[in-house]
Amino acid sequence: MVFTGANSQPASDAAFLPDDRVAVLLPLPLAGPYDYVVGEGQRLAPGDFIRVPLANRRAVGVVWGAGSSDLAPEKCRRVIDRLKVPPLPEALRRLIDWVAAYTLTAPGAVLKMAMSVPAALEPPAPPPAGYVAADPQPEIKMTPARRRVLEVAPASHADFRADGNEAQAAPPLSAGELAREAGVGIGVIKGLVEAGGLKPVPLIRPAVPGPDWRRPGPALSDEQAAAAEALRRRIGGGFSVTLLDGVTGSGKTEVYFEAMARALGQGCQVLVLLPEIALSAQWLERFHRRFGGAPTQWHSDLGDAARRDGWRAVAEGAARVVVGARSALFLPYPDLGLIIVDEEHDASFKQEEGVIYHARDMAVVRARLSEIPVILASATPSLETQANVQAGRYAKLHLPNRHGGAIMPGIELVDLRRHLLPRQSWLSAPLVAAVEQTLAAGEQALLFLNRRGYAPLTLCRACGYRLQCPHCTAWLVEHRSAGKLQCHHCGYLSRLPEACPNCRAEDRFAPCGPGVERLAEEAAARFPDARLAVMASDTLTGPRAAAELVDRMARHEIDLLVGTQVVAKGHHFPLLTLVGVVDGDLGLAGGDLRAAERTFQLLSQVAGRAGRAAHPGRVLLQTCQPDAGVMAALASGDAERFYAAEAEDRRGAGMPPFGKLAALIVSGPDAAAVDAAAGELARLAPREPDIEVLGPAPAPLALLRGRHRRRLLLKAARRVPVQAVLRRWLSRMRVPAGVRIQVDIDPYSFV
Repeated sequence: MVFTGANSQPASDAAFLPDDRVAVLLPLPLAGPYDYVVGEGQRLAPGDFIRVPLANRRAVGVVWGAGSSDLAPEKCRRVIDRLKVPPLPEALRRLIDWVAAYTLTAPGAVLKMAMSVPAALEPPAPPPAGYVAADPQPEIKMTPARRRVLEVAPASHADFRADGNEAQAAPPLSAGELAREAGVGIGVIKGLVEAGGLKPVPLIRPAVPGPDWRRPGPALSDEQAAAAEALRRRIGGGFSVTLLDGVTGSGKTEVYFEAMARALGQGCQVLVLLPEIALSAQWLERFHRRFGGAPTQWHSDLGDAARRDGWRAVAEGAARVVVGARSALFLPYPDLGLIIVDEEHDASFKQEEGVIYHARDMAVVRARLSEIPVILASATPSLETQANVQAGRYAKLHLPNRHGGAIMPGIELVDLRRHLLPRQSWLSAPLVAAVEQTLAAGEQALLFLNRRGYAPLTLCRACGYRLQCPHCTAWLVEHRSAGKLQCHHCGYLSRLPEACPNCRAEDRFAPCGPGVERLAEEAAARFPDARLAVMASDTLTGPRAAAELVDRMARHEIDLLVGTQVVAKGHHFPLLTLVGVVDGDLGLAGGDLRAAERTFQLLSQVAGRAGRAAHPGRVLLQTCQPDAGVMAALASGDAERFYAAEAEDRRGAGMPPFGKLAALIVSGPDAAAVDAAAGELARLAPREPDIEVLGPAPAPLALLRGRHRRRLLLKAARRVPVQAVLRRWLSRMRVPAGVRIQVDIDPYSFV
């Protein structure tokens, strides 16, 4: 085994015979591939999954190309065998190399994301056994329990109808199903199998129907039809990026479904990236209505078996449409023909740990490497995407009107400097009156507060002590419904102490500020007759719970919904006519350069939940900063003016997308060692034209999961090759034991 360096490129058509040397990339944080020798009787090609010796164990890797070391072949270790699984496609191998180079990450760490389901690389398990009644039945001791089993067991042969034609035999049942149907224990089933009364057969479930692109879609408006035709023309025409920009409720999903149908008709696979994939119940329902089947889902809430089956279905080309979170980008599609990034502006597409990348940007790279089109859809496109449109790199299709004649809701600002809130209350008089009017009209209302839990801070009224996470620079958030305090950064849990740890005073803790649970408590007291529900990421236990809540809203079993940002993710509630934003200023705090843009996007999206059907909508936005530019833009509905002003501010400051940023986070368990390393890194910082290095400074989360953190920020002009600068800089740094330096190209988080 010989390290070959980080520059080995994946070949596309080479074949390697016994005694040839091959470069093998392993899913480990190594700098590049290692050399192995092809074994006797083997024939390998780039992309093949193989088993190789690694130290004193075996590991699975991928043939990345020809080996490049000068070591004699007899001194290299031999490949053990090739796995019987489709090879990793060339486009994905090229993407892995590209992401590694762009993010300054070890290629093996990126490969690990593509090999995230090791069980999928092993041969599929044989189908489980099902059982049918033996025919003819042997002479066995019959008991009432056995008789009941044989009465419910499927026949082992096809039945015949009265007309003499063969009828479909009932499918076999598992042992557990037979036991439940007959009301017996599993031992009765085992006894019948041993006696020959039940015959084991492979339990093959009927396949779930896949999407049918031939099904006609819904009637589109003239605007939608024109946009759909423009997207259809891009399918099969090589690489292109199109921004599908439309107001909330304009029917963007139905438009890109038409492009999806064209891609499926050409035999291609389609990938759809969604934020909050576990909360996409309505998207899945719309997909089923349009295509008569289900897509393959890919997200963290899936079980091991579903992930294994999904990975293999993608690799074998059986999964024609995949809808997933950002990690779905690294699945091994052999026939990918279209990528769609819905809600492309959403910050959850940025992965902040491990390999740090932005899925929207990497989707564009993936499309370019495969020479296929990518569609970016949003009602509030990111400034980065808009800058690419203005520069002519991306095309744009605009849907200015809501589908079906619905009208965009007006946004009214409630100035909290004039409408003072009562003590321990967070609903102003105008908002309370609007909710009362909405409920009296038999319509639904939404109260929006982007803060989970009951209260963001708990302090002792006797001495002022604040309950803080022991592992992070963060306050513990009270979740009263669950009876716990939680850190939203590391997950630390505790119960509210009976006495203050500082002054020992008992029963003196007080919650400070509202979360959605506390807001729901106030709403329940003010509107006692309203059927109320809370929708937040920690109150929804998974996709099924989210789907049930969405169904309850659609059936009007809920009058008043209190929610966080998960309610803004494309949900369609026909009877929802009022949105009340409880704290519109919440996202403007802190030093995030995208704070105003994110606030505008989030509040525009949540406002767009109102009035999406026959009933007109209304939005009340409580704010202490009604004169702020973002608030004025929301009230006027002048998005273009807001984005123009935001772009001008960024351009003047040399900030993205008009300049480049890279964050370096120095962390470790020992604060002094971290400070010393950060200081040394600053001393070695590049002194070059068009480059400025800021820091080191303690990160806002100076302690995270028990690690002390210091940040440096490299700011550069767009023409500067930032990755090359960072490589030279970091190569001069000797990182002490226990200290880690993490690089974040194009940072979105500044905590």
